[in-house]
Amino acid sequence: MRDIFGLAGFEPFTLFSLGHTISLLLIVFIAILLYQFRRELRIPKFNKWFRYSLAGVLLISDLTLHAWLYSTDRWTLDYALPLQLCSISLYCSLIMLLNKNYTIFEFTYLAGLGGAIQALVTPDLGHYTYPHFRTFQFFIAHGAIVLACVFMIFVEKYKPTLRSLWRAFVILNIISAVVGVMNWLTGGNYMFLARKPQGASLIDVLGPWPWYIISLEGVVVLSFFVFFSPFVVRNFYKRRKLKLAHHQGQDQQQL
Repeated sequence: MRDIFGLAGFEPFTLFSLGHTISLLLIVFIAILLYQFRRELRIPKFNKWFRYSLAGVLLISDLTLHAWLYSTDRWTLDYALPLQLCSISLYCSLIMLLNKNYTIFEFTYLAGLGGAIQALVTPDLGHYTYPHFRTFQFFIAHGAIVLACVFMIFVEKYKPTLRSLWRAFVILNIISAVVGVMNWLTGGNYMFLARKPQGASLIDVLGPWPWYIISLEGVVVLSFFVFFSPFVVRNFYKRRKLKLAHHQGQDQQQL
């Protein structure tokens, strides 16, 4: 019998395998439910219950990961500190759900959601596949980050503004500077600021170190605008609809 908490004995994770596909579809399905029941989730008792429950899922998923790393002798300062972007986004999501902080929402949506989605679509799990603990933990944690952002948009009606892009960009660079110092102190490679990841990634086409970090700044700005664009389109059609309704009202008055 394979050890679901061990370090070996599983096949390599296969992209878009049955387990991977079901995981992605389940996250999408829950996101649709959040939209479908958005009004009910605005009722105070249901709102608080869901926010605190999802925050609990985020916290437990990360604590169990650290417990597993420690139990398998893999917890080291250069590897296990919560300094990867998804780890930072996880705790930002947790705090955001507890206190509904808008600034944290700006950063989590613009800087964290893209990383979580990329991780879900192309997970770097090595030989950890279902039913291994690491695979369950990975999809639960990253899926909860996505659902936290979806909840704040659909239920709490939060939306980024043009200023949000620059605030999130500044915050991300401040965090990157702190992480860079921690990489120097621990010898780690958090946020891939010290060197490129071993596996194939977008960074491979952005030049050698440290120039790819500058290129990543451009990628970040582009991704921010991509995640901001749905709100631009929504506002455009909303203004167009209001303008059309206004003109129709004037025409009826003239008649």
